[in-house]
Amino acid sequence: MSDRVLISGGTGLIGGHLVESLRASRVPVRILSRSAVADPRAADLDVERLRWDGIHLPDGALRGCSSVVHLAGEPIFSGPLTAARRRRIASSRIESTRSIAAALRAAPATDRPASFVCASAVGFYGSRGEEVLDESAGPGSGFLSELCQQWEAAAASATDALRVVSLRTGIVLARDAGALPMMALPFRFGFGGRIGNGRQWVPWIQIDDAVGLIRRVLQDDALHGVVNAVAPHPVRNLELATEIARKLHRPCLLPVPALALRLALGTLSDELLGSRRCIPQRMLDVGFEFAHSEIGSALAAELGRCA
Repeated sequence: MSDRVLISGGTGLIGGHLVESLRASRVPVRILSRSAVADPRAADLDVERLRWDGIHLPDGALRGCSSVVHLAGEPIFSGPLTAARRRRIASSRIESTRSIAAALRAAPATDRPASFVCASAVGFYGSRGEEVLDESAGPGSGFLSELCQQWEAAAASATDALRVVSLRTGIVLARDAGALPMMALPFRFGFGGRIGNGRQWVPWIQIDDAVGLIRRVLQDDALHGVVNAVAPHPVRNLELATEIARKLHRPCLLPVPALALRLALGTLSDELLGSRRCIPQRMLDVGFEFAHSEIGSALAAELGRCA
């Protein structure tokens, strides 16, 4: 079997950077894509693409692959949680993971990939105040926690067939997409500030470290089960806001009231106002070195590229 990696969500934020990193190391990549139009970045890298429906693996998807990385999913923070959005979010994560896990179990042992790495989120922990949360911490409550519990259970259903890792990812800081450009925008116009009271802990990870962490997980057979994909030093929301303002040379004066957030996002606002003091104990135990373990370094790397 080759070392080819099958990736869903390969044109998303983490997936796109992961594809670039693997191809730079001459690792062959196969992307599952719902789009009929080839992504220019993937095309430039001569990446094999397979069309899929977002749930079921197409024929031949696993052929010749040593690993599967499942990162695809409906965006969560794109509006209030209507019943229709709840169904799409759950289907894109839980049903797709369950389907991929079943395909992995059904694959002949001689052709089966050796590892299955599946996205999850720090939302698993719910809001826990000042409690330090490593991978041994139990689940919390709320929509995201319940979603992550089902999501991880779907991935773990393949544990009897191969090595499975669920990545509980925090906010990914990248200049080109994801949360950081949206967080930075009001600061650029002089209207930035903390969210709510600003005391809630925010787990984060810089994009290059997120990619490096996934690559280490793919290579290290000692890593299995749950891994917190976060930097070693979470920060309070106020510190995050202050550091963004400092890097952009803008004030940090106007807080986002909790009420305004609740009006915009409904119950999802609780996820942004909640506190998760997560640490990546599993990665620290295996000696993984973060290039950006401090928020100042991470924001300098990303905002410095687009300021």
